[in-house]
Amino acid sequence: MAVLLDPVIIANLFFCIVIVILSFWAFKKIKNIAILYIGAAFGLFGISHLAVIIGYESSETILIIIRGLAYVLVIIALIKAVYER
Repeated sequence: MAVLLDPVIIANLFFCIVIVILSFWAFKKIKNIAILYIGAAFGLFGISHLAVIIGYESSETILIIIRGLAYVLVIIALIKAVYER
């Protein structure tokens, strides 16, 4: 496994970290669980970006599963946001 220092993947990882931090901060302020689901989803996206940086192939099954779970969390968060109003 070779380290892949692709600036786009590194930027995506950085933004995922920022979103996770902001989601926890926002949850503490407004107590909406949907925000935590979105933060968790971006945490999973960040894990997949980090895995690619350290050398895993983007098409590996585990990374596809992680990204799929992240998308499911975003869908759940949006559904929760709609029904909480």
